[in-house]
Amino acid sequence: MAEVRKNEPKIDADEVLAGIVEWVSIESPSHDARSVNKVVDHVEGQFRDLGLKLERIPGRDGFGDILECKTPPEMSQGDGKGILVLAHLDTVHPIGMIEKDLKIRREGDSIFGPGIYDMKAGGYIAYYALRHLVRQGKKTKLPVTFLFIPEEEVGSPTSRARIEQAARGHKYALVMEPGRDGDRVVTSRKGVGRFTLTVKGSASHAGVRHQDGRSAIHEMAKQIMRIEAKTDYARGITCNVGLIEGGTGVNVVPAECKIEVDLRMPSQQLAEEMTHWFLDLEPIGKDVTLAVEGEMNRPPYQKDAGISALFEKAQAIYREIGKELLDVPLTGGGSDGNFTAALGIPTLDGLGADGKGAHAAYEQIYYSSLIPRTYLCTRLLETLD
Repeated sequence: MAEVRKNEPKIDADEVLAGIVEWVSIESPSHDARSVNKVVDHVEGQFRDLGLKLERIPGRDGFGDILECKTPPEMSQGDGKGILVLAHLDTVHPIGMIEKDLKIRREGDSIFGPGIYDMKAGGYIAYYALRHLVRQGKKTKLPVTFLFIPEEEVGSPTSRARIEQAARGHKYALVMEPGRDGDRVVTSRKGVGRFTLTVKGSASHAGVRHQDGRSAIHEMAKQIMRIEAKTDYARGITCNVGLIEGGTGVNVVPAECKIEVDLRMPSQQLAEEMTHWFLDLEPIGKDVTLAVEGEMNRPPYQKDAGISALFEKAQAIYREIGKELLDVPLTGGGSDGNFTAALGIPTLDGLGADGKGAHAAYEQIYYSSLIPRTYLCTRLLETLD
């Protein structure tokens, strides 16, 4: 790979990795606010030392704090709408994984650890990128806001409003979610919907008065078949009944059954169509009731002209180091980038380190991706105008 910049401090992969490991060493499951806030404390201190303006929004509903870090006027060449950098500090892994299946270790090009790929590596890369510019005495063309989210892995329920508020005041959004498939980023994502269905029937003795009962599970089985049949790969729609509970005993006709459904689709039009379909569901059998609750958790992130132009700028930067940047086809996983893109903010996602094993016991990043990805982020912060 060509030299990053002549006569300037180089991006140091070992230094980047050391910083990532510090973040990963602090385990932070989404539902453990105290643990998440330990990472927030660490990140807050690093950005304070860098001279940024900090605002920490106390967590609610059992989640950790939101951290917002803004560059002061002397760090940028202009004012007005700038660059929003999004990252989350929570992970899916429970406390203790770092001592069991996901010990921090290096094996060849791979470095393992809980949340290292999704997405503490990306979050640290964004911090390092700005610090690298500061060390070189360079200014960004636009002001930069870093927004660290405490509960992205569970849908950002307490952070969405803050993300959307911030996005409206910025020209671009850079999302530090994991890189994809080697030198690839994300320019579109499916929308995510979550729905809960509850059927109520009537209980009776399964042996003596079976005919008097109205089985909620029987009704729900019919509803599940109806829902799963709405999966349409050609249209990009998937429906997954992921959780089910019902009944009180094997010898009792079940009076209640509940399911939770995950819905994915590629466009806002389909999101509206499927939302109406779910909310209009009615019972199939007699003498039972059906209640449906739910909504779109994340709107679709659709590639438009603004996103395409931002992606082309990133491609040009990557060519400076002799590499070609590609984007992945539409992905089914959601991120906080869905919120910014849906507001019409040019959004580039998947800017973090390359690797594999998100949410798995073999989660890892690739050491060889650290310099290219850090360079890309650094130059985006430096050149976007």
